[in-house]
Amino acid sequence: MRMIIVSGLSGSGKSIALQTLEDIDYYCVDNLPIKLLQTLVEEIQARDNSRFENTAVSIDARNFQDELERFPGVLSQLRAGGLNVEILFLRASDEILLKRYSETRRKHPLSLDGVTLLEAIQRERQLLEPIVAHADLIMDTSHTNVHELRTMVRTRLHDTPQGTLSILFLSFGFKNAIPDDADFVFDVRCLPNPHWEPLLRPLTGLDDKVIAYLDQQPDVRRMIADLRQFLERWISCFENGSRSYLTVAIGCTGGQHRSVYIATDLAQYFSNTRRSVMIRHRELKCP
Repeated sequence: MRMIIVSGLSGSGKSIALQTLEDIDYYCVDNLPIKLLQTLVEEIQARDNSRFENTAVSIDARNFQDELERFPGVLSQLRAGGLNVEILFLRASDEILLKRYSETRRKHPLSLDGVTLLEAIQRERQLLEPIVAHADLIMDTSHTNVHELRTMVRTRLHDTPQGTLSILFLSFGFKNAIPDDADFVFDVRCLPNPHWEPLLRPLTGLDDKVIAYLDQQPDVRRMIADLRQFLERWISCFENGSRSYLTVAIGCTGGQHRSVYIATDLAQYFSNTRRSVMIRHRELKCP
């Protein structure tokens, strides 16, 4: 039996993540009280039914505070019993969450009388700290639309064989903030910038002309060689530590040329020797 616990901030995409898992035949339970987790597991295991082999449970801040504080102990008990439990935690910036709530006109679950929306969001972050501290995979959805989130949940959680380290190479632009869900962040802004070449400016690091330009830059080739060597050495440490997910973020100024080119190169290189390697270009809004 495999159980995925989906948690996160209200408005960050928890419902979308749970629906995505349900669409690929996970047995899903929404807003389960933490104190009932053990009971649910025992009930499912007693039935010995393949329908429940993959189960997903959503847990959020609507649990009582004392229950949230006991979450680490409950998690330890489940794992001590041999259950394969993974925690997906979704979050987004305060600015994005405020915008999403203003657009949907939904009420935040912690927004009571005399409590502003921003205060409710910040309170929720505090309440969920016991869960995020044990998360196996954190997804920041600030720059992610519904379709991208569905793809990420499906590929990273379902399509990756159990026991395999899932590696995501993510290109981004520093002008749009550093992704705070990355394990490694590499800054490649020191490299020659195709942006200053008029013919290359409207293109991206996926276009042949930009690729040819960067291929000819000695510093670019040295950077890639150093990153390959560094990651080859340290990725194995993540695997030996029983980690299931690793995110490597490559950033340039706008996330259009250099970071896209290098992230793509690294993804292609490591996909030759590893089973689960993904690429995402955040600023290009494509997988």
